[in-house]
Amino acid sequence: MLADLGEARAVMLDTVYRDFGTGYVPRWHADIVDPESFYVVPPRHTLLVAVDERDGAVAATAALDARGPAHPPNPRWLAERYPSGETAQLRRVYVRPEHRRRGLARRLVDSLLDFARADGGYRAVYLHTYPHSPGAMGLWQTLGKVVCDEREEVPDGGSGVVHFEIPLSK
Repeated sequence: MLADLGEARAVMLDTVYRDFGTGYVPRWHADIVDPESFYVVPPRHTLLVAVDERDGAVAATAALDARGPAHPPNPRWLAERYPSGETAQLRRVYVRPEHRRRGLARRLVDSLLDFARADGGYRAVYLHTYPHSPGAMGLWQTLGKVVCDEREEVPDGGSGVVHFEIPLSK
């Protein structure tokens, strides 16, 4: 896994530039630059990768940590509903464009949910996504429920993200 961190970082950076158009923003993306400290070292966190069997390149990433959504930028009630330590937050579920529509994200997320269940200390699984992120809304809608669509529920559309909860039990 440690050998794949550089390529995992590249998948994540490519995604924030290509799909989100934000580029690297230190306050939002520090975990991308240092995935080992954020996802490998803490025992209740994890980073998974899918590797292309043909060339050994990282095709997809998915991470989980125990940090709940922060306020700001998220609504205060959301941060209170999903507190750090009790919330498994899914992050960085990214698939390179040439590997999309093959079920990689779904399989990685299923493994993250198994990891959260095995931990035993999480009471909720939370994530947020940008509606324009390729394939994201369709995936998350099959796995969980929308708890806040900022475009409709936050003044001026908030940051435009959609927040989901995924059931922890099978």
